[in-house]
Amino acid sequence: MKFINGTCCFLIISVTCMCMTACQGKGKKPTAELGTNPGVTIEIFDEAASKLISKNASIEVISTGYVWSEGPVWIPSQQLLLFSDVPTNINYQWKPGTGTKEYLHPSGYTGTTPRGKGAEDGSNGLTLDKEGNLLLCQSGDRKVARMKSSIDNPKTEYSTITDNYDGKKYNSPNDLIVDSKSNIYFTDPIYGLPEKEKDPTRELKFEGVYRVSPNGNVEFLIDTIQRPNGIALSPDEKTLYIASSDAIQPAWFAYQLNDSGKVVSGGKILDAVPIREKADVKQGPDGMKIDQYGNIFSSGPDGINIITPQGKRIGLIKIPGRSVANCAFNEKKDVLYITAADIILKVVLNP
Repeated sequence: MKFINGTCCFLIISVTCMCMTACQGKGKKPTAELGTNPGVTIEIFDEAASKLISKNASIEVISTGYVWSEGPVWIPSQQLLLFSDVPTNINYQWKPGTGTKEYLHPSGYTGTTPRGKGAEDGSNGLTLDKEGNLLLCQSGDRKVARMKSSIDNPKTEYSTITDNYDGKKYNSPNDLIVDSKSNIYFTDPIYGLPEKEKDPTRELKFEGVYRVSPNGNVEFLIDTIQRPNGIALSPDEKTLYIASSDAIQPAWFAYQLNDSGKVVSGGKILDAVPIREKADVKQGPDGMKIDQYGNIFSSGPDGINIITPQGKRIGLIKIPGRSVANCAFNEKKDVLYITAADIILKVVLNP
């Protein structure tokens, strides 16, 4: 393993974010009806999971009609959900009692020249900084950006947080997390490039995990994970979790951080290969969030996998017939929102 501390379908070969491209090629799935449960079930593998979610949990579709929904983030100040539809380059907002409407367009690619077939132009991962500003992984523009306007008055004006490492443009920033000290951690796989690893515009020859300090300094943390995708921090911010959606060796990883936020040790905590082999929807690990107890809720084979900090899979929110990109808790962490291909789901957790 190499550490450097310095200045997203249904076929295994097309896992996770890549399923977006496949779904585009096949056309959208039939849209599920609002308010329904499209066959989602709760599977409990360990009693610990039953304390987090009931087998009879309330599950409903709250929004429909997308190509590949991604990057959900709950906005406590506005009591609404933001999420990306990557292929259409649009961000949407959903609010209880109001429904869904367009929020940002363009969201991830602000250029005017088409990037070519296979490009993933829209924003992917979304999060908030300590001041409540929206941060975006802009896959098309190949950078991490901040929306200049306020959450309640969105405008498609962005400031660049970082768009290169050591003078070379990123592949396509995918997901991000901000800690209490305003450090930004993000992943940079090749999914957003039109020709992926063979894309002629690719400048970095690896897929990395990075940390941006509050003063804008970019630190390169990890280059040993193929297809680094989802990213999350433990509640005490001492562990950094990474999901790999690699077609050959998909897995979940955990890395210990020092007080400066740098990686000091870590590695694989759960192999996704045997889980995927037994799954109906054979995707790899993708976006994830951490609950108040430190458990990982991660998209992956068959839906949202519930995993302990030690890497034990204790439960599953099984979503039939759809690949799942990501999820997000509300501020109380008693509701989970899930982006599942063409639909957005709301799942009520145990209080």
